[in-house]
Amino acid sequence: MGIELVTLMIVAALLALMALGVPLGITTLAVSLATAILWFGTRGGFFIVAANVSEVLHKYELIAVPFFVFMANVLERSGIAQSLFNSMAIAGGRFRGSVGVQTCIVAVVLAAMSGIMGGEIVMLGLIALPQMLRLGYDQRLSIGIICAAGALATLIPPSVVLIVYGLAAQVSITKLFMASAVPGLLLASLYIAYILIRVRLNPALAPIYDIPETALPFWRRMRHLKGVILPSALIATVLGVIYSGVATVTEAAAIGAVGALAVAAARGELRLRMARDAMRQTVLTVGSIIWLVLGAVSLIGIYNRIGGGEFLRGILAGLDLPPVMVVVVMMLIVMLLGTFLEWIAIIFITVPIFAPVVIALGYDPVWFGVLFAMNIQIYYLSPPFGPACFFLKSVAPPEIQLQTIFRAVLPFIGLQAVGLFLVLFIPDIALWLPSTFE
Repeated sequence: MGIELVTLMIVAALLALMALGVPLGITTLAVSLATAILWFGTRGGFFIVAANVSEVLHKYELIAVPFFVFMANVLERSGIAQSLFNSMAIAGGRFRGSVGVQTCIVAVVLAAMSGIMGGEIVMLGLIALPQMLRLGYDQRLSIGIICAAGALATLIPPSVVLIVYGLAAQVSITKLFMASAVPGLLLASLYIAYILIRVRLNPALAPIYDIPETALPFWRRMRHLKGVILPSALIATVLGVIYSGVATVTEAAAIGAVGALAVAAARGELRLRMARDAMRQTVLTVGSIIWLVLGAVSLIGIYNRIGGGEFLRGILAGLDLPPVMVVVVMMLIVMLLGTFLEWIAIIFITVPIFAPVVIALGYDPVWFGVLFAMNIQIYYLSPPFGPACFFLKSVAPPEIQLQTIFRAVLPFIGLQAVGLFLVLFIPDIALWLPSTFE
């Protein structure tokens, strides 16, 4: 049986099981097991699948994921997001679009504390969206700001997406964190510039935030930034020990988890019930992630053993296109897979195939990892399956329809595409910081 036919059969089986509603982790694990048994026999097939699964579960770096997820859950329940938003909104003063700009800045801070996209969008949807709507902000502009800014957690370190990419591509997660910092801030800057230009052209989109505190002199408004001190200290500690080389990403994640508990205690929010709820949600989140990882790793491991990886790499390497266009084709494939696969499955299925091609073309896999994360961010917002839109819908007022959210994110998807192409054609945007620390 030719590898071409096997590839079509695997794709058909995946689509059929997903259409029946089988969870993606179980789907990929079942297809990989069936393929292994048909190709290597019952005993050999089970052994190969078990070996693939065992190998990934023994990766030390994977431990960072539950630590960062726990840190995000503790911070979510400690009221830090509300305090951040209030402090930044007052410190920003009175200028048109200030609350939208402050929402973007708060989203950057939250992303640097959590690395988890879904929870950040829910927090912003509960805190910032009602505030902007109450002040008379345009509904679509408010929705777009929250979805786009909340999705920055896929790119700004300590992004879980980058951790998983680093495991799949076997590249330094520390370098990935360094490389993604500037592109993440670039996207946030694009969002802020877009907000300021839109409200300048149409002032009705964003009334001025008119409360007594915003009229205070600058130095008195700065006193309200006390709500930023603890989260800033936590961010500086976690990222500082990583970039300085004092601790590995996994060790820094453990420091972040303990630091989150310390922040909650300092705010008087640390309770046994809160810690228990954070732990329970961490187990649920990490459990679903692990199932997706096991299924994807098992499937790609079997597919590579039967020659599938070489087959697909040969197709990509044989394209009669300039190297940069081959990378564009890879990005388009990721976008296509994003319409029916979870990001973890996309990473473990594509990155082991793409990474060797990227290296053979003379590109840095760290740079490609940043592009990959930016592409995943576009997938998070893109209709009809953008997870960010569904996360916001779950906490938005009932009168906000899903179609409204999809339309609201379209301009920000365009800004994300601009950021992706800037990094694609100017690699130093991503690579200058890692090269500085070498």
